[in-house]
Amino acid sequence: MAPLRRSSDHADAPAESPQVHAPRVQLAGANLLRTIAVLAVLYSHISFYLIDDRGEGWWVIDVVYRIFIEEAGLNQHLSFVGVAIFMLLTGLLVTRSAIRQSRKDFAISRLSRLIPALWVTVAMAVLLVRLGINGMFSGQSGISNGEAALSFVLGGFFLKPEVAVLGVTWTLTVQLIFYLYCTAARGLLRRRPIVVPIAGAILCAVVLIYNLYIPQPWAVPMLSKIAATLPTLFLGQIIYLGWAKIIGWRWVVVGVIAQAEVVRLATDVHAYWAGDQYLWTIVVVTGAVLLLARYDGRFAHWRIVHWTGTRSYAIYLVHTLILYRVYENVVPYTGPTGAVVAFLGVTAAVSEALYRWVEVPAARWLKVRTVGQRS
Repeated sequence: MAPLRRSSDHADAPAESPQVHAPRVQLAGANLLRTIAVLAVLYSHISFYLIDDRGEGWWVIDVVYRIFIEEAGLNQHLSFVGVAIFMLLTGLLVTRSAIRQSRKDFAISRLSRLIPALWVTVAMAVLLVRLGINGMFSGQSGISNGEAALSFVLGGFFLKPEVAVLGVTWTLTVQLIFYLYCTAARGLLRRRPIVVPIAGAILCAVVLIYNLYIPQPWAVPMLSKIAATLPTLFLGQIIYLGWAKIIGWRWVVVGVIAQAEVVRLATDVHAYWAGDQYLWTIVVVTGAVLLLARYDGRFAHWRIVHWTGTRSYAIYLVHTLILYRVYENVVPYTGPTGAVVAFLGVTAAVSEALYRWVEVPAARWLKVRTVGQRS
């Protein structure tokens, strides 16, 4: 007979923290928020282009400026509004998967939806530059083969000077770093989840301070942009943890304050690029997400909202490839409103093609062959 163990044998062993239960939080308003984000991003680039590049006006810009900039106090051109909504939603939606899925399945499920459409769009951007139809989104007049290859892995943003053949994809570097961070911190997410966004805020502050005080050539400017944007993803993560009742309200407050302090630091060191209203803009966006993410009313189920929400990634990728050439070729015949309508029509058609023929089938093909047990 085996000897009986004394209860004192394990008295000094550290108690293992229980794994958190990560319940599903119903987000019926996610597509409505994506639609708002898409509209904000489209407006932002139209406004930048018309005012800063062409020196022209448009009645819609006048209305938006009066309501959302003068009265509501948001960033000029609604800069960062759409990006912040997308980032908050990402943190809110993927945290559960990061907790429940294996590292491999989490990485593949995220990348399978992002990478194929990204590669096709970057190839389109390179081709348009090589044909002389579009210009670069950075200071170069063209793009070398090496720079083009780096663009497929978002490496051009880390060159000095920066090389951007498709400028909007800088946000994907932020998302990918967030995914990598969640994958690396999976153990903490499963046992001490609030540590992940708080530690993330500390790391972002360290990066901002590093780039502020370390002289060239050792500073990496793109890292400041990433560190200034990551707090919106961590805010989404905190919202999920709070709504899922994984953390209490006191930790929610602590986590939110940590992210707000990073945004304040990023504003003070001029890591942002369109003024100093970013903290207030993020506050307004966070309020909109809290209000609408679980909204299940009729607006959330409109067909146009469903279409725009499900095609939001494709729209985000292609719209700047289309805007400038379509607008300048159409505006002499229709005026600004007609040119914007033409731009929206072409963007909708190209986005539908990218979504239907690349994004969805590629994601399905990759998941069938690589992802094991679903969460």
